[in-house]
Amino acid sequence: MTPTLSLRRFSLPLESPLETAHGRIDEREGFLVKLTDGDAVGYGEATPLPGWTESLEACEDALERAKETISEAGLSGAIEEVDDRVAARHGLTLAVADLRSAREATPLYQHLGDDALVGRVPVNTTIGDGTPKETADAVESAVSRGFDCCKLKVGVRSVETDVERVRRARDAAGPEVELRADANGSWTVEEAESAIDGFADHGVSILEQPLPAGALSGHAALRGRGVDIALDEGLLEHGVDAICEAGAADAIVLKPMALGGIDVAQQITAWVQELEITPIVTTTIDAVVARTGAVHLAASVPELPACGLATGELLAEDLARDPVLFENGSAVVPQAKGLGVSGL
Repeated sequence: MTPTLSLRRFSLPLESPLETAHGRIDEREGFLVKLTDGDAVGYGEATPLPGWTESLEACEDALERAKETISEAGLSGAIEEVDDRVAARHGLTLAVADLRSAREATPLYQHLGDDALVGRVPVNTTIGDGTPKETADAVESAVSRGFDCCKLKVGVRSVETDVERVRRARDAAGPEVELRADANGSWTVEEAESAIDGFADHGVSILEQPLPAGALSGHAALRGRGVDIALDEGLLEHGVDAICEAGAADAIVLKPMALGGIDVAQQITAWVQELEITPIVTTTIDAVVARTGAVHLAASVPELPACGLATGELLAEDLARDPVLFENGSAVVPQAKGLGVSGL
């Protein structure tokens, strides 16, 4: 039986407004995607993000076209219809994966991977751009809550201040906690070199997107200075082939909702692992369906490092109760069939 597709538009306020390079975000708007075949139901989430995906209007248009297509061309035709709209495709393909794993009565991560039982996946917490003291206090609080990997937002303050923030973070965290940094493309090559030299002295493991997305050769030149280089926006702009040809990254950040689906992210994950590049699964600012899908993706991939999945607290409201418990620096993976999100 060909499933029926329905959409529900939502708007969820953030706990605090977020300033980005593309403007201020006060709420997250998107679409809950529902597939029903009479025996099982699958849910997906399409939540466009400025600068990363198509607009809300373009996403809605693509999903409405998929609704019209599915009765004649089936699921494959509907997916093809939204192929050029990454947020819409993420929502539809996640609903398909949830539906199929619900039919199989298996958790989504087992549908994506194998039958191995995975109870937890490691996660990092994100430390905002505060003063050195605020940074140290936030790291101390995160460590007391069980996190053993902290990612510091850097690049807004001076390089010297960021190095001091990292020093204070290391003092607060102790020697065993992993520290990462994310500059969101803020620096010049010279600034990045200076920051990396300071970060290396305090044991920062990964620096994410130190230069603008277009600077592949610049990122390549930053490697080998004692801190691994990860690309995020650079993956969306260039793709894996160009990154590998330039030798621009030690690690790659994968956001399923910005790449066009959990299936695309899974394929890229396997690909970069073969190339000996470390994959790191993260979310953007998403509702519970997309976040839980990313947790299942991470659980389906063996030996991932800590991933950026603990972002639900950024929302003041959500679509349903979060089935993922975060404790002791890890996400407890839902073991119910499908996504495991109920109450939608």
